[in-house]
Amino acid sequence: MPYHYLPPPEPLKNYIRFFWILENKDSSADLKTFTIMADGCPGLIFQKTESQPFYQNGKVLPTTFLYGQATTHAQIALSRSTTIGIYFYPHVFPEIFGFNAHELTNTCLNVDELASSRHFYLTEQLMQATSATEQIKLLSAYLLSQINCHHRLGNGLINEAVAQIVKTKGNIAVKDLQKNLRLTERSLERKFKQNVGISPKMFSRICRFQAALSQVKNYTGNKLSDIAYENEYADQSHFIREFKEFAGFTPYQFQKQPSSDFISLPELIR
Repeated sequence: MPYHYLPPPEPLKNYIRFFWILENKDSSADLKTFTIMADGCPGLIFQKTESQPFYQNGKVLPTTFLYGQATTHAQIALSRSTTIGIYFYPHVFPEIFGFNAHELTNTCLNVDELASSRHFYLTEQLMQATSATEQIKLLSAYLLSQINCHHRLGNGLINEAVAQIVKTKGNIAVKDLQKNLRLTERSLERKFKQNVGISPKMFSRICRFQAALSQVKNYTGNKLSDIAYENEYADQSHFIREFKEFAGFTPYQFQKQPSSDFISLPELIR
């Protein structure tokens, strides 16, 4: 599946990693099914289609929706259309939309159902737009209006916690985070769930999986156990079990799957 990535406008660069455009031009079927994996970031998706809608695990999704953190893999089905997505940073939902991130963990929300969105008629405007460039401008204007509406500041300590977890590829103990940030275990857990949507431990597991996933994609050897130990998994069976939880396949199975069967955005781990 061909992806195109676009940087966010300057006012949104602290909230959005990038916009992405996915073109599904497969003419062999009306719907094509893909696997998506846990990646540590929430997002927004718009799919302009006049025929069949967007499905996830058999459930019809809205035309424009927000999705929160995912703690497992999922199956999605796309029609032949162009899909536009926004890849947010892990901790920005409260700042943009004014609600706690854990409210959307493992679920999604029709953007048009947000009380502060009703005057904007976002989906209607996106459907009328004639190009992806125009749609991205509309999405950017919408997000700026949300930020200005809520005036909610980010939590600097949690931003720092996220940065430390990402930097260590998920291999930092929660106790060390508490010590570094001078927070109690309970306070760290509560603030992290409010801002990121999941616990610091779960976010660390996803970051470690993403680091391992990047290596598995490019691995040409025959000892995947080396990747397990390099990423500080207790043993190979633990690595395989956790990989399957987040990707839907074991590392060995994943290597044998066509890359076109996955929707894989650039990993949070660089």
